[in-house]
Amino acid sequence: MTGLIFHLIAHTHWDREWYLPSAAFRVRLIDLLDDLILRLQADPEFRSFLLDGQTVLLEDYLRARPDREGEVRTLVRAGRLQIGPWYVLADELIPSGESLVRNLLLGLTDGERFGGRLEVLYSPDAFGHPAIWPTLAREFGIRYGVVWRGLGGEPDQARDLYRWRGPDGRDVLLWHLPPAGYGVGAELAMELEQLPAAWARVRDALVPRAAAKHVPVFLGADHHAAPVALPRLREMLAALEPDNAVRVSRLDEFFQAVSAGPAAAPPLAGELRWSYRYTWTLQGVHGTRAHLKRRNALAELWLERYAEPLAALARRAGGVDRRPALELAWRDLVRGQFHDTLAGCVSDEVAQVLERRLGAVEAAAREVVRASLFDLVRHDPDASRDTPGPARPRLVLWNPAVRTREGVMIADVTWFRRDVLIGPPGERRPRSEPGHRPFSFVRPDGRALPVQVLDRRVGHERLDARRHYPDADEVDVVRVAFRAPAVPGLGCVVLDRGPAAGLVGDEGVAVKGRSLINRDVEVTIQPNGALVVFDKRSREWFLDVLRLEDASDAGDTYSYCPAAGGRVVRAEGPVTVRRLAAGPFVAALEARFDLRAGTPPGDGRGTIGARLVATLHADSACVRCVLEIDNRATAHRLRARVPLNLPGALAVAGAPFGSVARPPVVIDPREFPAETPVATAPAHRFVAAAEGRRGLALLAPGFFEYEWTPQGELVFTLLRAVGELSRGDLPTRPGHAGWPQATPQAQCLGPHRVEVALLPLGAADLARGDAVLHAWEDAFLPLRGLWLRDARGLDPVPVDVTLEGEGLVLSAVKPARVGAGLVLRCYNATERRVGGAWRFGDGIRTAHRVRADERESQEQVLEQRGKIVRFVAEPHEIVTMLIT
Repeated sequence: MTGLIFHLIAHTHWDREWYLPSAAFRVRLIDLLDDLILRLQADPEFRSFLLDGQTVLLEDYLRARPDREGEVRTLVRAGRLQIGPWYVLADELIPSGESLVRNLLLGLTDGERFGGRLEVLYSPDAFGHPAIWPTLAREFGIRYGVVWRGLGGEPDQARDLYRWRGPDGRDVLLWHLPPAGYGVGAELAMELEQLPAAWARVRDALVPRAAAKHVPVFLGADHHAAPVALPRLREMLAALEPDNAVRVSRLDEFFQAVSAGPAAAPPLAGELRWSYRYTWTLQGVHGTRAHLKRRNALAELWLERYAEPLAALARRAGGVDRRPALELAWRDLVRGQFHDTLAGCVSDEVAQVLERRLGAVEAAAREVVRASLFDLVRHDPDASRDTPGPARPRLVLWNPAVRTREGVMIADVTWFRRDVLIGPPGERRPRSEPGHRPFSFVRPDGRALPVQVLDRRVGHERLDARRHYPDADEVDVVRVAFRAPAVPGLGCVVLDRGPAAGLVGDEGVAVKGRSLINRDVEVTIQPNGALVVFDKRSREWFLDVLRLEDASDAGDTYSYCPAAGGRVVRAEGPVTVRRLAAGPFVAALEARFDLRAGTPPGDGRGTIGARLVATLHADSACVRCVLEIDNRATAHRLRARVPLNLPGALAVAGAPFGSVARPPVVIDPREFPAETPVATAPAHRFVAAAEGRRGLALLAPGFFEYEWTPQGELVFTLLRAVGELSRGDLPTRPGHAGWPQATPQAQCLGPHRVEVALLPLGAADLARGDAVLHAWEDAFLPLRGLWLRDARGLDPVPVDVTLEGEGLVLSAVKPARVGAGLVLRCYNATERRVGGAWRFGDGIRTAHRVRADERESQEQVLEQRGKIVRFVAEPHEIVTMLIT
């Protein structure tokens, strides 16, 4: 091919934290940007520098160099320093869909602050990409993208340009990095004396794949400073290419040029997780430091489904604007989703910082929830403290779903026992009362709601107020189950505490020996600690469910690798079973047992202590389970097997803004000498398989790793225990994927808590799209109870928001990024066109359909005085409404 135009794109790939903590890399970043700014200012022929597609690097830099913000703005506005569009180059398969949206929203905010963002979705090093990636780009007005891992090596993947189509049909023009990745041209700037030979190697990697005459040449690599002699390098390359052109370009200039001319860009669709013949895909990270991935998922839930909706509703009702606090929490969370950090392939020090960061995010979210609920029910702790006379303790029920819900729920209430006096002893005398007494709840219509006591313990409670010292008390903490009245979508109901009311013995769930039984299912604990689940509706049996099994793991934080001669060890018992709750609203059994783990002998052999709590509610077919694991072994992988006996079926796994159907992975390792493909895969919230009336879904609060076997069994990863950041001697991946470094904390020793739920279902339930996710909401986002022991006269703001449309799934309720609006986002989880509607109990003023970036507004027609907004969702489409 002649008449080529080579675009030299100077960049750095900046792992914000990896084998060193972010503090160490920040020092290097300051040096890099100090030097870069001076060189860009001094040399106009050094036209542009790509700052790795993430704006967080400027945030880090300007913390140390606030005096240079004006210079940074000038360079960004001129297009000479290209930033964003991401806030952080996150792992793209582990974070939730809303986390990816917030990542891009934060990048957009920073881009506006500094004067412009890169209009290319740049993802040079993520360990695979979700199918929704092109749709996310278009939801932010971006038409171009760059990826590396997850694509390449198959017969139809030999070119560098593609049209990658998202599930909703919209696409991006994608440039695929060569096998050497973003560092393909790094040696050119360092080897001017040997440039012909170095250029020949780079040219051979790029030109045979070129689908157009425009060819980008990336100059830079991990933590590389800007090339010293970029203009001279261009001149020398131009001399080597007399028939072609060589330019110093911005990345967006390359895309504008290539999209303006003819190019063969074959279509591409679906997720990108398979590049084993092309470059390392590194899918083994999905089981690494699994406890941190679970902690990240819980932090996401607290922000997405509790803190943001309540903050938006409270502000709409005249409460405090908590968007600044939410943005700080989101920035903390998204910084922890950097691809190496959340994947777990980092030093132990970085992992420790991530754990603390996630704890801080959850603490901030909980405080936003508390304060916003106070605004919604008009509870003023200061006024309660100042008002004479006894308080009127009440339970506030809040529904985080956009559909009316009722039925069995669990709540904690407290009974005053005595004052806990803080400070030096004085004349004060502590008050005291008897504590817990039998009680019931009382509905607003006066009807009593009997309660089942699940647990009672003595604890401490602190009542905080803005204008008073905290009031600390010793209390009885009583956990109860009861049948909640109907609570509207996103709405509140307030219950009083009244005298005890009698329970009816046949309310719906009971314990018989080792079995939990309600009208829909029967669950029995087997002698090996696994479960038998009998679906009474379909008459289908599932045996050996959640049976624990362990196998050796000789891999590192990037790659699973079975040890030579290792074998699978399965739990056999003996099992100690204890009844925890007998009904009638909630029944629960506990099983305790041990499992041998760690192979081969003499190298980490140990044991695992397991506690399984299985819980069944009176009105649900969902079996809620908690697995508490005490890991006392190293160099192994612990999993739980769920046999469905559905060979030949596909497993459908939750993914960002949708789901993906996957067959079992069956390969011959000899065909993949560079890296053995993993049999495991990522899932969000659920994975399920069904044929006819037989099927089962495994639900979890957020991200998890699973395997779907050819025999039709789900295998769920609980933990991987490995001790090296990277090893170079793995038969499943010869060569180091990172720097060799001991990671003893990645052995994950000690206690772990894993929540899952099991839902029997049929193929029709799975095809519906929203049925599994409604069950997921009921399991992990149930009606929540806030006990206000110091309540006085509560006056809840009426809220009733409902999403209608079979197959539509709620994704976000949040304050608008700009202005006083409320953002509602859902997506169509089906292959069919769906007519949907938002219904509002009190009416709204305006509704505009916008993109996820809250731009490109289209006004919607309101019906029934602002109480209904109708819309059409195309297959797999994301629908965002801006409401005032």
